[in-house]
Amino acid sequence: MTSMENRSEVNEFILTGLTDAPELQVPLFILFTLIYLITLVGNLGIVTLISWDSHLHTPMYFFLTNLSLVDIGYSSAITPKVIAGLLRGDMVISYNGCATQLFFFVVFATTESFFLASMAYDRHAAVCKPLHYTTTMTPTVCVILASAAHICGFITACIVTGIIFSLSFCRSNIVHHFFCDIPPLLVLSCSDVHIIELVVFILASFTVFFPFLVVFTSYLLIFITILKIRSAEGRQKAFSTCGSHLTAVSIFYGTIMFMYFQPSSNHSMDLDKMVSVFYTIIIPMLNPLVYSLRNKDVRNAFRKAVKGQLQSIHLFS
Repeated sequence: MTSMENRSEVNEFILTGLTDAPELQVPLFILFTLIYLITLVGNLGIVTLISWDSHLHTPMYFFLTNLSLVDIGYSSAITPKVIAGLLRGDMVISYNGCATQLFFFVVFATTESFFLASMAYDRHAAVCKPLHYTTTMTPTVCVILASAAHICGFITACIVTGIIFSLSFCRSNIVHHFFCDIPPLLVLSCSDVHIIELVVFILASFTVFFPFLVVFTSYLLIFITILKIRSAEGRQKAFSTCGSHLTAVSIFYGTIMFMYFQPSSNHSMDLDKMVSVFYTIIIPMLNPLVYSLRNKDVRNAFRKAVKGQLQSIHLFS
């Protein structure tokens, strides 16, 4: 039997969704619709605000703009399908639709991982070597880092999607998850997945552990630098600059590592669903809050934008 014949054995998959309880479908539909709308408004608002205010045209906010755009794509790859399934009570997804969803999920998740590392490196340059910051984080360096993040995301997604959907799915078409993710798809395959698991582990090590190592090293050096600051006000300012980013990084990498760095035999699908909700649906909503709304520069820019709009309305009224 050819690999194409193997792949044609399953034409569609049935996602089990987040819950089997019918009474929870409407509350979850309302909840995830609100989360998705907040995600779109929050991230688009950040992009618009940074583009509008020239004072925010710095490396830190360049990366934040890219991260917000990635978060929109990241959330849009998963959440609309979840919302539609809760509304209709139908979680069927076509074979090609499943492959497409997995592809874009891996693209945006990988890209986000590298952007978080780039932002940690930027904070390290700002806190540890402030006098050399403008020569270290030049526009060219920022564009190279951003381009590398997107390229790594695209290449990783091509490899992962290609090897997962080269498998034969002949046991069942019921995916015990709310989206097409790697672990539940591997469980359905009747092919030998040991080599595939090894390849996925190697790719995950590169796309998760390498950026995480950059983040960890950057913040270790930042922490050492902050301890040397004699002024309490200076230490507080340095901590406030990095604290929000470090919180979001911990949640993102913690959940990703939990999901993908354990043998498939140890996976609890119900627990995986709960963990996956954090990094696919919740984190894209939280990023505008933890990175921006607690930032004084962004708050000032927001006040200026609102004040400008109110003045314009007053002039035309």
